[in-house]
Amino acid sequence: MRPFGPGRRLESVLRGALLCGTAALYVVGLDRSGWGNSFYAAAAQAGAQNWTAFFFGSSDAGNSITVDKPPAALWVMSLSVRLFGLSSWSLLVPQALMGVAAVALLIATVRRVAGPWAGLLAGLLLAVTPVVTLMFRYDNPDALMTLLVVAAAYTTTRAVEDGRVRWTVATGALLGTAFLAKSLQAFLVLPAIVAVLLVAAPGPLRRRAGSLLAGGAALLVSAGWWPLVVSVIPRADRPWVGGSATDSPLELAFGYNGLGRLTGGPPPSRHAVVHTGSPLRLLGSGGDQIGWVLPAAVILLIAGVVLLRGRPRTDPARAGLLLWGGWAVVTASVLSTMQGIYHSYYTVELAPALAALTAIGGALVWRKGTPRALLLLAGTSAVTTAWSMSLVERTPPPSRSLELLVGGTGALAVGALLLLARTRAATRRGDGGPPALVRRVAVATTALAAVLGPLAWSVATAALPHTGSSVSAGPLPGGRAPKASSHPVLSRAAMSLIRRDADDWTWAAAIVGHRASDLQLTAGSPVMPIGGFGGADPSPTLAQFQSDVAHHRVHWFVAAPTGHGPGVAISAWVRQHAAPVRAGSTTLYDVGALAPSGTDVGP
Repeated sequence: MRPFGPGRRLESVLRGALLCGTAALYVVGLDRSGWGNSFYAAAAQAGAQNWTAFFFGSSDAGNSITVDKPPAALWVMSLSVRLFGLSSWSLLVPQALMGVAAVALLIATVRRVAGPWAGLLAGLLLAVTPVVTLMFRYDNPDALMTLLVVAAAYTTTRAVEDGRVRWTVATGALLGTAFLAKSLQAFLVLPAIVAVLLVAAPGPLRRRAGSLLAGGAALLVSAGWWPLVVSVIPRADRPWVGGSATDSPLELAFGYNGLGRLTGGPPPSRHAVVHTGSPLRLLGSGGDQIGWVLPAAVILLIAGVVLLRGRPRTDPARAGLLLWGGWAVVTASVLSTMQGIYHSYYTVELAPALAALTAIGGALVWRKGTPRALLLLAGTSAVTTAWSMSLVERTPPPSRSLELLVGGTGALAVGALLLLARTRAATRRGDGGPPALVRRVAVATTALAAVLGPLAWSVATAALPHTGSSVSAGPLPGGRAPKASSHPVLSRAAMSLIRRDADDWTWAAAIVGHRASDLQLTAGSPVMPIGGFGGADPSPTLAQFQSDVAHHRVHWFVAAPTGHGPGVAISAWVRQHAAPVRAGSTTLYDVGALAPSGTDVGP
């Protein structure tokens, strides 16, 4: 069957329409999510107020403790807040723009190995994946990490094309920077990239190995410079590394954000979503987040490998399947078996691989054009349609109209592909070729049937607010309204007291755990999060807090429940020595009054 694709002008129009539609999906109504994840929003606010907090990724401008991730994603948001002021838009629009860039890069990457139609299909599938829509409308580090690993796939593809070392070095630098966004999760794609560069790049093995070593050096430098700088700065001159038990950025990366996620070790915060790993996780709880085209990706990957057997080592399509197939297998295996902290949005890293495999494999099978190949496409479309309908049914009440629409479109696609297979067989007997209209209908309906379900889930995701540390994509079961925050801002009277002379203190207030983030965002002044996110990090100690109070650095202590960590001793000491102040429904303690008279005021 003769392959067909859009002309250059039509391709440009379709690509522009896809990117504009993606931008609209990711940007419209962003402000309904408020601060999104207030834990990172407060850190972005702090970085916009203080350059030291910016560098370290501190939770507060007073630099008491950092967030539990490296700071690269915070750097982007902090610069936006510094330029445009603190708002939902300044925090979240950068994430949306990263999403548009990721879609554009995936289009360009897949286009180079499988042609323009495949590139456009891959970009479309990525753009409408529900968990992708969620993460690019949210202020977690996953958005920057996803953009950077897709960019690394692009530079890897270029390195396979011409063998230039600069592309491999760029790949290493991008992956190292992704490490500074989400620690070891960024390296799930590394085995596939190394395999492609070593196996499929042009030139003798020695040259390929040398290029790979150069890329590895770039990765080490780009990933290691920030942890190295933090490690050599005396602990007394920098904030505590949040999420670590030993105040070490490497322990944070390889412990809490690394092996702890895989093995299920207890997190320092003791405040986490922990599940038992399951090989069916991506089809079960993660099915409607990431798995819409997972069956199709698996089928078409196998078909593509069979079709390309015997191709040269450097064949671009073969290298593309190795890259995205290895990416998918490693990432899916880790996400399915990890025993520690798990959130369904971690699967966003798998989305580019599934989109690329579906598009590349589909293009290869379509171009084969034999009756058997077309029957395989028809079967794949039928499986994808049935799977999409089952995912739509999972959220009660199920959308019968959407289910019928997906099913009807899928049936039309399968019928058109079966008709093509029949006419192709007739062509071989000399009875004429398949009509162009049937071919176009088959392509359009097959693609439409694959994207209708995830598109509906993405639109539902964009229509809802998402806040807090654990979010998921898709419509709400039963159409229930989102729950109000379980940690409301303090009473107006309390906020008035905290704001009154906040500029005279390093920390306008202190409170145990991540409630400090909401309080800081509302007050507009630094708030000390005692014990970090979950209140269990060993910072500050009671002696350090007493020193801060004695040096007139902390004004108010906000009473809050404490069950573990340094907050237990600090709360007991405050209640014993500081005078309580009832402000509306909130009890504050004026620890600022405990500072000796004559103590210097301010930071």
